[in-house]
Amino acid sequence: MAVAAVLVLNVAAGSAQEAKRFRTIRELPITSIKNQYRSGTCWDYATLGFFESEILRKTGKTYDLCEMFVVNKDYMDCATHYVRMHGYSQISEGGSCDDVLEVIRQHGICPEDAMPAPGSLTGDSLANFKTFFPELERTVSRVVWKELNRFTTEEQAPLRNKAPMLHWQDSVQAVIDRYVGSCPESFVYEGKTYTPRSFAGSLGLDLDDYVSLTSYMHHPFGEWFVIEAPYKWRLKPSYNIPIDQLMDVLDHALDAGYTVAWGGDVSGDFLRREGTASLPEGVVPTQELRQEQWDDWRFTYDHVMLVYGKAVDEEGRPYYLVKNSWGKSGPYDGIWYMSRDYMALNTTYLFLNRHALPRPLRKAVR
Repeated sequence: MAVAAVLVLNVAAGSAQEAKRFRTIRELPITSIKNQYRSGTCWDYATLGFFESEILRKTGKTYDLCEMFVVNKDYMDCATHYVRMHGYSQISEGGSCDDVLEVIRQHGICPEDAMPAPGSLTGDSLANFKTFFPELERTVSRVVWKELNRFTTEEQAPLRNKAPMLHWQDSVQAVIDRYVGSCPESFVYEGKTYTPRSFAGSLGLDLDDYVSLTSYMHHPFGEWFVIEAPYKWRLKPSYNIPIDQLMDVLDHALDAGYTVAWGGDVSGDFLRREGTASLPEGVVPTQELRQEQWDDWRFTYDHVMLVYGKAVDEEGRPYYLVKNSWGKSGPYDGIWYMSRDYMALNTTYLFLNRHALPRPLRKAVR
């Protein structure tokens, strides 16, 4: 781990306004800043960045894991879920930390250079889903509507005469592969041959160590529930605790040397300044206000990032260091400073290693 006390004095390129100054209190090691570009894959970039930091913490080794491998497998999983739900589900670019965990658990992972560079198959320099995802949506939707229409026109026929859907997965997989590349069956990394599963097994991660925590009043505290958000299609539960306790968990984890993946809102009512986020003057982040804003959609789940440290501003107010996935943009080269009050009001969930939890809570979430 790295602990520093420095002033951030960067100024945004082309901006006449001096960047807000912070003093870093605690800074944990992270891997390089990535760029999701024109793709709704913050959940993928942030969670792989989290797992990269976990590997770094446990082994001291730096890895660059492949976001497009996760996209390939996860979008196929999402399409399968959508068809099994007869279209009563969502197929979208968005996702959650649970998606990345389950892809690694079920399919493995590969290093970045084992697949084509993001965007390279569509003539772009970075991930660009402007053409890809609408085509994927149309392809999957046609599967569902074809079956629904056939069922309607043949509803008088005996059920045994209804032919099953044949090979629709092939057409969907072909679209995914065309835009993000095919996942390798094997590859060579540092002179050794791996499959995606064996490579995942070599990283030193215990995939049963990771949990999601949340804080809402419409479910009892001290119980698990599935957060009702559009991008949580895997229906994996989070453990519900009061917001003060959730923030204490975040502090405890960082103090113990663990980074934390954060899912929350970056589009609601807050003070925006390049690379910083804080609440308007007079706004107090209570449990009741969180619930009110969640219920009336002022607070939504729309972004995932990686929390890796603590800082204070010039007035001594607490902030968190947060790694974003929009490239090295802004006055802090891709890093955000998010106030503690902002986090308390706008956190949908925290995703972290269970060993980072205070001992009583660790026992409760087993």
